[in-house]
Amino acid sequence: MERKIGKDEMKSTEGKEGCFSMQKEISFEELREFENSFQGSRANQVAMNAASTNGVIKAATNPLVFGKVPHNFSVSLEQGDITNQKQSGRCWMFSALNTMRYRIIKKLNLKTFELSQSYPLFYDKLEKANYFLESILETMKEERDGRLIAHLLSEPMNDGGQWDMLVNLVNKYGVVPKYAMPETVNSENTREMDGFLTKLLRQYACELREGFQAGKSVETLREKKKEYMNHIYTILCICLGVPPKSFDFEARGEDKTYTCDRNITPVEFFKKYVDMDLEQYISLINAPTADKPFHRTYTVSYLGNVKEGRPVKYLNLELAPIKAAAIAQLKDNEPVWFGCDVGQSSLGKKGILDVDAVRVNDLFGTEFSMNKAQRLDYGESLMTHAMVFMGVDLDEKGNPTRWRVENSWGKETGKEGYMVMSDKWFDEFVYQVVVNKKYLPEAIQKEWEQEPIPLKPWDPMGSLAKQL
Repeated sequence: MERKIGKDEMKSTEGKEGCFSMQKEISFEELREFENSFQGSRANQVAMNAASTNGVIKAATNPLVFGKVPHNFSVSLEQGDITNQKQSGRCWMFSALNTMRYRIIKKLNLKTFELSQSYPLFYDKLEKANYFLESILETMKEERDGRLIAHLLSEPMNDGGQWDMLVNLVNKYGVVPKYAMPETVNSENTREMDGFLTKLLRQYACELREGFQAGKSVETLREKKKEYMNHIYTILCICLGVPPKSFDFEARGEDKTYTCDRNITPVEFFKKYVDMDLEQYISLINAPTADKPFHRTYTVSYLGNVKEGRPVKYLNLELAPIKAAAIAQLKDNEPVWFGCDVGQSSLGKKGILDVDAVRVNDLFGTEFSMNKAQRLDYGESLMTHAMVFMGVDLDEKGNPTRWRVENSWGKETGKEGYMVMSDKWFDEFVYQVVVNKKYLPEAIQKEWEQEPIPLKPWDPMGSLAKQL
């Protein structure tokens, strides 16, 4: 039986070791001490003036970092015009399509070219709706207020995604040039569309679960799902337009060579002009947490879009083999897709990703000392953005010093849309890199064949597929 502690006993324990040795509240005496400590420091006064006038980031910006990140690289790939995802969370989609359009530009000797981002967006929304409803049907016996159902209902529709999810879309639906399905107001700013789709999907989840509780079979409810999906399709057509089943492809290269392909389907177009064996490209992650031993493969439960497609899969590795594979692929004239925590130690408009870029430690007189594993474990860092490596600078020993990054925030970011990442920033905040497995040692290629260990649906490795 639990013993209750009386008031007299609580008083008697004050000042002694144990749970009552310290007061719980902030006293006015402590507040006076805090203020005196602050006011007694000239550095605090300077920091207050700078931060209150300019904001924390500007006040803490280290100007010395600007000279450390030149836009010169020993290995550099040239791309077409920079893309812009506008007010949408399609970074994973833009960056993957940027690796693919690069192949078309080189194949046809084009100055620039862009694949439609609205086209895969349409089918991603449609497939995500189906994936969500199927997840609801599969979890009918779970408690509504349990963590799993709460997780599923938290965000049934968003713009986020993973490399494998884009692969599933491309394998099933192909790709099209941007002119075949251009952007709309709703593809460039997805908030309203996502909001109404989310509202509708939660309603459908409610109806399905209540139907099950009323005695309807899952098979009967799955028939109802077809009606729901028809509604979702209609909404997507209203917001984004009807996706093309075929189109005419015309292009003229810098050498005046003319290419014309009439009535080609999106799948045929991908096979013929992108010509990329997606099965050879695998996701490597660097997640140095105790729950994810290196050299093992992982997946994230209830994370995906195309129900019959391949699941999200990662191989967790140390940084050295990940960097080596990325460098080898860049040297072979091929871009590299990656996922990172872009908001950490970064100057977005300047296009600088450097651990010394923002000296908040100096501004606040404190120390942010968590390592990569601790940041993941305690929710301080996770993948928030996907971009493309388009180059790397190597020292005399072949070690990387900085990386050239193609972003999808328009040409106003960085230098004409390109950012510079220090190698130390890579160590701390890059979590996922996709490479052709041929650039990995044979032993690591074999490790990829392992059956993946399922991670919880809310694991930070799945965060890029969430709306952030």
